Amino acid sequence: MLASISIGQAILESNWNSSDLASQYHNLYGVKADANQRSVLLPTKEYENGEWVTINGRFAVYNSWQDSMHAHAKLLAHGTSWNPQQYAHVLSAKDYATAAKALTQDGYATDPTYAQKLIEIINTWHLNRFDRKT
Repeated sequence: MLASISIGQAILESNWNSSDLASQYHNLYGVKADANQRSVLLPTKEYENGEWVTINGRFAVYNSWQDSMHAHAKLLAHGTSWNPQQYAHVLSAKDYATAAKALTQDGYATDPTYAQKLIEIINTWHLNRFDRKT
């Protein structure tokens, strides 16, 4: 996975660590909890059927930001329990713009402007400088 995507997502999802989910529960990526995982129920906006709705989402709680980063990397690398190939397009992307679009395509976010927001963060802060050149 590209480092710019991981860093950019942490910025976007946590709003620079100012969200309650990030600052209180060390969840930088908005990762939802599995059934037997420590979790917190928080309101969140989802884009469904062409409109924004607020739902109560069950989000994973981590002991540290490092645990959150590890879980995010593992999620993208190994997919979900119901689809191990869930993020295959993200992993196969050769550049951050393609990977950002693949996050939406592969179901990471419901926001139709998610990729655009992520690309803008990466461009603004030149985060692609952290991507390994192959």
